[in-house]
Amino acid sequence: MSRGSSRVKSGAPLAALGLLVLASCGGEAQREADLVLLGGRVVTLSEDAERTPGEADGLAAVDGRIVFVGADEGVRSWIGPDTEVLDLGGRLAVPGLIEGHGHFWGLGESKLQLALESAASWDEIVAQVAEAVQGTPPGTWILGRGWHQSKWSQPPMPSVQGLPVHAGLSAVSPRHPVLLTHASGHMAFANERALALAGIDAATPDPAGGTIVRDGDGQPTGALRETAENLVAALRDETLEWNHVRRVVNIAAEECLAKGITSFQDAGSSFELIDAYRQMADEGSLPLRLWVMVGEGNESLAESLSRYRMIDRGDGFLTVRAIKRSIDGALGSHGAWLLEPYEDMPESSGLNTTSLEVMKETARLALEHDFQLCVHAIGDRANRETLDLFEQALAGDRDRRWRVEHAQHLHPDDIPRFAGLGVIASMQAVHCTSDGPWVPDRLGEGRTAEGAYVWRKLIDSGAVVTNGTDAPVEDVDPIASFHAAVSRRMANGELFEPHQRMTREEALRSYTLDAAYSAFEEDRKGSLEVGKLADVTVLSRDIMTVPEEEIPGTEVVYTIVGGRVAYRHPSIAAPGDG
Repeated sequence: MSRGSSRVKSGAPLAALGLLVLASCGGEAQREADLVLLGGRVVTLSEDAERTPGEADGLAAVDGRIVFVGADEGVRSWIGPDTEVLDLGGRLAVPGLIEGHGHFWGLGESKLQLALESAASWDEIVAQVAEAVQGTPPGTWILGRGWHQSKWSQPPMPSVQGLPVHAGLSAVSPRHPVLLTHASGHMAFANERALALAGIDAATPDPAGGTIVRDGDGQPTGALRETAENLVAALRDETLEWNHVRRVVNIAAEECLAKGITSFQDAGSSFELIDAYRQMADEGSLPLRLWVMVGEGNESLAESLSRYRMIDRGDGFLTVRAIKRSIDGALGSHGAWLLEPYEDMPESSGLNTTSLEVMKETARLALEHDFQLCVHAIGDRANRETLDLFEQALAGDRDRRWRVEHAQHLHPDDIPRFAGLGVIASMQAVHCTSDGPWVPDRLGEGRTAEGAYVWRKLIDSGAVVTNGTDAPVEDVDPIASFHAAVSRRMANGELFEPHQRMTREEALRSYTLDAAYSAFEEDRKGSLEVGKLADVTVLSRDIMTVPEEEIPGTEVVYTIVGGRVAYRHPSIAAPGDG
């Protein structure tokens, strides 16, 4: 029995199973399939080889569910005059890929802002803002995202704590408030106009869990670490406009579907945004499946949580059954909460962004309303405090599937606690290879080697490890994260602690069956079995067998959601074309 097989519960609907039984017995009640895939290599991840082999040639789907998986000869019996038939031509088909931790709304909005991730210096970013100012009416916010000071080719001048000061930015945007979000999402940079609108000056105290970075004279530099960024970001809070909601949702969905993602685990949305998702689900206009964590404070949770638990709303397109809280910040912003000080900022051990008392009340509310609790924890102290909280709240109940989001840096003593407590390690493999070049600067070589991104140690201890990208922190591309999981190869060609690699099957499971398990959805997602949702991703290369260096060049050929082709590669003609 393979790792985790005891977790998988096959819950095929009786109607679908009835179809299969009638077909296998030669009964005349078999319907033609809506969709058939054949001529491929289908990796099912099924744990029941007697019913559905671990590999097949194709599958058939009726009413959004899989009704047959097997050899081409059997698949062809489901073809009728109205069946859409996709000949895979030997390509790889896998269970629909699940983004295990991302920010769906943030992904869509990021496409409407300045893209700063490719900037090689602060001067380039200032130039981008100067250009944006030229076509923007005075008083309009200029927003951007993606900068990271550790990835610049040269440090900004002048600088404080390695971060720029706002003078140059303010000079090119005197009549526009500017807010530029760090790649991690855990720090932002504001110009003088935005600071003034927020009332931030030398006398403004640091908020709890945040830092207003100041120069030697005590003046704000423009850098706002962790909760301090909310002092400016809150100025933009507005009631959601419906056309804008649809636009952002569709932009995010198009990006996901083009990269093979059929389900998205959203790491924190407001009740207002969930209301919009619910309306779209009810009218059948959500383009892919959303599993949403509620990102609200305790007072709001206590008032409204009982009205928001929903499972498979809109024919399986919306589930809300989890709460998201953050106990610390990010390593890149020096906000991750550590047991020992930062190597490159010894005066700091990071930030506790939500007090332990508040976290305890959130845990109580989660138990009361039967919600999963998902806690953002990056530093080793943050992870220890979170595991302590879970241990106390769960009192031996290992079936709640509470989650630690990121689990990036762990003390060795805490690694086995994940499996022992039944806690999911919701990790993002691409963070490892993206952050790797500067992680030792923050943690030192010793702490990096023993506890940074240790998914091999977690898996070997029996923990469930899932995968994702934290989009828009990273590109939502699952192929890049899969490659990071199995290679640990950074952009500079070097390997980051390569002994922590996943196998290819483990990496695929982390994006499918284990991701489904982490959301209580393994009975309907994560493997290609009769009765489960017909969510399938078809790839141009066989990522399970090609040489490791060929994985990144893999493209998505088809993304299938509920038996419907939601994306096809531009090189593939749609039915009726031509």
